[in-house]
Amino acid sequence: VNRKVPEETREAIVSVCNEPRFRDLTPHEIVPQLLSEGRYLASESTFYRVLNAKGQVHHRSELSVRHRHSKPPERRATGSDQVYSWDITYMARTIKGLFYYAYVVKDIFDKSIVGWAVHEEESETHSRALFERMLKGRRTTVRYVHSDNGHPMKGVTLMALLKELKVDVSHSRPRTSNDNPYIESLFKTMKYHVSYPKAFDTLEEARHWMGEFVNWYNTAHQHSSIGYVTPHELRYGQANAIYGQRNATLQLARAMYPERWGARPARAWKMNREV
Repeated sequence: VNRKVPEETREAIVSVCNEPRFRDLTPHEIVPQLLSEGRYLASESTFYRVLNAKGQVHHRSELSVRHRHSKPPERRATGSDQVYSWDITYMARTIKGLFYYAYVVKDIFDKSIVGWAVHEEESETHSRALFERMLKGRRTTVRYVHSDNGHPMKGVTLMALLKELKVDVSHSRPRTSNDNPYIESLFKTMKYHVSYPKAFDTLEEARHWMGEFVNWYNTAHQHSSIGYVTPHELRYGQANAIYGQRNATLQLARAMYPERWGARPARAWKMNREV
């Protein structure tokens, strides 16, 4: 059986990968988007082979290559609003040696940023205000909150608020940076984003940029660990329909080009049930 991809398909792959919307993405990001649009050209591995033959395989993302870390103690989430992870990161100012501070809370299941704030200092007062704004008055509350060990994360008034709301709290082990991997991954995405400036002139500018980033991250960023859908598509129940469209496109493609699969089944896109 001849499984060689036709030349016209190879040309289409190169053309698609160089479209403005795809030229900064990897095949693992491009193929799911095409499947969601009802279009199948080839598998991710075939995309890589074709691009390699054209000398176009290189690290094209705005992010540095990820590294795997050892597995820390766990909280398990099987749905949204079960486990939040949060931390504070600096945002450099144009005045050397001074910083603004971004407080960010992330749902580890659907990867959504569920709360954020930017201030001129790290403070327990700001931490409590953020969680009070996020959680009070909501019909549902989070079960667990995980953070690092800094004072803004362990302050008495913040702990009292979370205890009042019946939220179980955990903290990373001392000097163990990978105990809070989800929020660290988010901060890496944030600071390596193409629009991230080297420094901010004013607090208002930092807050404006952060608001734009959060909107992009939640509604446009196709996250690899949730099957290349956006956090909000998973959070608000749209992901299964997207996976269904991809699976239908793959099944149709397998029926049209059985020689490409042989005895192998088509890949099945599905939602992660546990994080």
